[in-house]
Amino acid sequence: MRDESPSRTAAWVAAARGMGELLPPEARLVEDPYGSAFSKLHAQIERLRPLASTRMLQQWILYMQVRTRVIDDFLRAWVAGGGRQLVLLGAGYDCRALRMPELADARVFEVDHPATQHRKQRVLAQIHAESPAEYVTWDFETRAMDDLPDVLEEAGLDRTKPVFTIWEGVTMYLTDAAIDASLRAIRAWSAPGSRLAMTYFTKARIEQPTLATRALKAIVATFGEPWRFGWVPDQLPAYLEARGFRLEKDIALATAARELLPPAYAELVAREGRHFSLAAPEAIGLAS
Repeated sequence: MRDESPSRTAAWVAAARGMGELLPPEARLVEDPYGSAFSKLHAQIERLRPLASTRMLQQWILYMQVRTRVIDDFLRAWVAGGGRQLVLLGAGYDCRALRMPELADARVFEVDHPATQHRKQRVLAQIHAESPAEYVTWDFETRAMDDLPDVLEEAGLDRTKPVFTIWEGVTMYLTDAAIDASLRAIRAWSAPGSRLAMTYFTKARIEQPTLATRALKAIVATFGEPWRFGWVPDQLPAYLEARGFRLEKDIALATAARELLPPAYAELVAREGRHFSLAAPEAIGLAS
């Protein structure tokens, strides 16, 4: 993200979530009535309905439906078990605090760059929506992640109680050092019973992209948000273990799509290279 500019990829993601309403009912996995407000589509959503059947746009909308639904389901299961604290790390224009009734009794902390947060608050005010989330302003480029656990605690996070952390659509933009520092910070605020839900690209998707992926990679780079990082899935468990987490689930996009969508729609997004993971903090100390 460019300095002092709100994230443009976050606007893309929010728009795709909002455009889920353009899909046929059998392909809708998530309802997000706020998403399109963060782009220029809010007043034009009906005019876009004929375009929603085009392959490229439909793939993007379906991908966001699957990604959002998988994480929502992780979160719902955790809340059903008694969890009441949620941290959205690199929250963008996420509106779970508004759209998920399951979070009515939870405290939600949204961590992101001030430019993105300020725009989010302005847009929500324009559509007369007030999020119950706590905004934790954080400049990832200039502040050490080691400080974030204390800042969250000052904002009201109870570090003695379980926390569900969502790290969605972020890891591919970070350096190796930033990934390591972020995981160690997340571990520091994750009491027993906590969970970390994250998305990631595989290393092959970053280093050996297809022609279509190469084009998308170039576009996001022009926004100041280049793709940098990917994991080899088989190496993820050991990587997380060294940083105090135990991998519980690692789901490929293709697998999730085939479980959640009718076959014809699932095949549109059944591509390799994108994963959704759920991890729990280990009781043992972190490796040095």
